[in-house]
Amino acid sequence: MGLAAHGLLVVMLRASGKRTLSKMNAFDLVVMVALGSTLATVLLSPSVPRVEGVVALALLVYLQYAITWLSARVPAVRSLVKSEPTLPLHGLLPDRGDRSAPQ
Repeated sequence: MGLAAHGLLVVMLRASGKRTLSKMNAFDLVVMVALGSTLATVLLSPSVPRVEGVVALALLVYLQYAITWLSARVPAVRSLVKSEPTLPLHGLLPDRGDRSAPQ
């Protein structure tokens, strides 16, 4: 069952697009952890029916796809899902000029 569940998860992730597998931000990391936790529960807990596990995995992948679709079209959703990189020391260090020129 583990091999089939893993194969099914790979197929679902491939079908959901490149965003699920690359360019991960905090939101994507949470979804990946949820997918891994769900897969582990399905594989290790005999009290969880396999069909329910597959539905849970499919629901997580669908939600990832839906939120990605919304974030591409709705700026408010995009600002909630994506984060901008920050420079923690920006403004605290002295400016040393152009760093591209050899010294």
